Amino acid sequence: MTGYLYIKDRAPGDRRGEAMKHSKSTPQRPPRGPVRPGPVARSVTCAVALSLALSVFPALAQNSQTMVTPNYRDVDLGQIVEAVSQVTGRNFIIDPRVKAQVTMLSATPMSPAAFYEAFLAILQVHGFVAVPSGNVIKIIPDANARQVPANDLPDRVSATSDEIVTQVVIVKSVSAAQLVPILRPLIPQYGHLAAYPASNALIISDRANNVNRMIRIIDRIDRASDDEVEVVRLENASAAEVVRVVNALNQAQAGAEGGTQVRLVADDRTNSVLLGGEKSQRLRLRALIAHLDTPLETGGDTQVRYLRYADAEKIATALKQQVQGGGATTGAGAVGGAGAGAGAGAAGRDTVIWADPATNALVVTAPPKVMRELMTVVDKLDIRRAQVLVEAIIVEVTGNQASDLGVNWLIDGSRDNIAAGGFVSPLDEAGTTIGTVVAAALDPDNINPSAVPTGISVGVGRIRDTGTNFAAILRAIRDDGNTNIISTPSTVTLDNQEAQIKVAQEVPFLTGQFSSAQGGNQTPGVVNPFQTIQRQDVGTILKITPQITDDNNVLMKIEVEASSLAQGRGGAVDLITNKRTITTNVLSADGEIIVLGGLIADELREGETRVPLLGRIPVLGNLFKTRTTSKAKTNLMVFIRPKVLMDSDAIAVETGAKYNYLRDLQLGRNKGRAQLLPGERQPTLPSMQDLQPSQAPDSVPAANPSTGLVPGSPGPAAPVIVTPGAAAAAQGAPPEQPAPPPPPNRN
Repeated sequence: MTGYLYIKDRAPGDRRGEAMKHSKSTPQRPPRGPVRPGPVARSVTCAVALSLALSVFPALAQNSQTMVTPNYRDVDLGQIVEAVSQVTGRNFIIDPRVKAQVTMLSATPMSPAAFYEAFLAILQVHGFVAVPSGNVIKIIPDANARQVPANDLPDRVSATSDEIVTQVVIVKSVSAAQLVPILRPLIPQYGHLAAYPASNALIISDRANNVNRMIRIIDRIDRASDDEVEVVRLENASAAEVVRVVNALNQAQAGAEGGTQVRLVADDRTNSVLLGGEKSQRLRLRALIAHLDTPLETGGDTQVRYLRYADAEKIATALKQQVQGGGATTGAGAVGGAGAGAGAGAAGRDTVIWADPATNALVVTAPPKVMRELMTVVDKLDIRRAQVLVEAIIVEVTGNQASDLGVNWLIDGSRDNIAAGGFVSPLDEAGTTIGTVVAAALDPDNINPSAVPTGISVGVGRIRDTGTNFAAILRAIRDDGNTNIISTPSTVTLDNQEAQIKVAQEVPFLTGQFSSAQGGNQTPGVVNPFQTIQRQDVGTILKITPQITDDNNVLMKIEVEASSLAQGRGGAVDLITNKRTITTNVLSADGEIIVLGGLIADELREGETRVPLLGRIPVLGNLFKTRTTSKAKTNLMVFIRPKVLMDSDAIAVETGAKYNYLRDLQLGRNKGRAQLLPGERQPTLPSMQDLQPSQAPDSVPAANPSTGLVPGSPGPAAPVIVTPGAAAAAQGAPPEQPAPPPPPNRN
């Protein structure tokens, strides 16, 4: 153990004389060689030094100008108490439990009062406390500090002292009980902090420097409240709705932070919000209320929405179903179950939707939340839909071949020209026979053209009043017919919208007839016939509903019908209609040609009319028979090509192609003025450039950097898509027909 106390005593006004006494465990000037005293020598030296120092302490206590510089290393606390008592002149009572080895190092001199404050700091470090009790100071463990009297209620609490003090702080603006849980963590375990609600006071017992800090903290907290009541008048929003929204937010924040809740009350009569609470919170809520009190972009609870593409009446019906079905709900409770049903009912009662067909507008009256939901639905529905150009190709190629070869003869062996025998069969489809030909030959003046058979007919005969009369006709005919029909109906329709094109004739069909006799004396026995006729469309009919998919394909519901009259007599009786119909659903890519279906038929018919037995005689049997052979081959195919028109440029290209194609046909056939009507010209479509809207002189558009042309100026004509045979048709030649698909192999 080593103790060192440097004492400097200076008389008042005397700067020259100094009395220096020191005590060290080692000499002031160590010898040249290393000297290392043993343990016994160090203990004796320390005791001698302390005894020498204590002998002069009574004199030092009488002189306030005495400065000390204590330096101790591993010294017993009791020895330091003795030194403090001698320097300060205070009396100490040491508790038997007060034991510690103390180290104190000082480089600057200090006064006795400062030495005593350093001694109190040493006690705090080692868990002891000095408690004044009259003229005696008790040194006890700090765990018992709160039970012994201390420096109670001093006029001034030092900010640097470590002595135990007890202070009563009167709180003026804040509840003292609310401050206890806030300040308790700042008080050590041996300290004391309690509140007295009757006088709203705090009792603090702790070391002086910590009590001083607590008083300063309480002074900052104990401020007068600035709670006031403000009236915020709303101009656009509803006061009750704003209070509901702000209270929901304020309660959540107050619960999380544990702060004082701001009070909000709505006054429906003046549409105002009464706001009470702390100033900073009121300022925050006023900013929030001002934000909620902003006018709606479209204004009010009633909006008029002009539609651009959709039908207002259809959209109004859909929106009514949306509201009535519970799609748009109001209220926080309308989440599910009965709450959702009640919210949907309230929304339906408060929502009015009707359409104005004249302006294609929607008039909607609804709460703000429902209004936003409905306007979102309208935004999704009122969009420009793409269009689809659908071109159908109906191709029918048929070939007919027929051959007739046969002999007809007639023998008359009586004088009255009564036929005795013969071989008679129809010569043609009109029912002409050899008898009809003979009758026409006997009366050449009244010959009927229908009595002359078709084809090559070679006849011989003898017709006299006496003798045997005979007539024979050898008839041979070959009939070849080819048919090439192509129909290309096309139509443009909106996405998912049905379209129909019909190029047909209304043909009358007899569906019923009856006659009735009118009675009466004026017109007895008059019959009044009556017939019922139904007209049906015969021609080409295309009905299609396209639907554009997400991957730019086209899903089509198609009904194609190609019908024609096969044969029949005049009037509306016994009419035969050839009808070809396809009803299907197909999926095609944009611009892809797809075959819908078709028919390939090959029909062969052979017929022979002969006399029994005689017709089978070789060579001579040909005189007693006629043969008919017919072959019909039909190739029918239906193709479809959809093309999606996404914008106006695609529409302009397709329109220009069709328009210029027809105009080129008219120009190719226009030979000038009408021959029989001088001064009249054949009608011709105007040029596409003449139909373009004119540009104003003061707004000249810029040239297109890709073409170098100014829009609207004379330039190349609109693009033309030349279909197969269009060039030949423009010169007056028949258009080239597309080749039909090859027939299937019959082998």
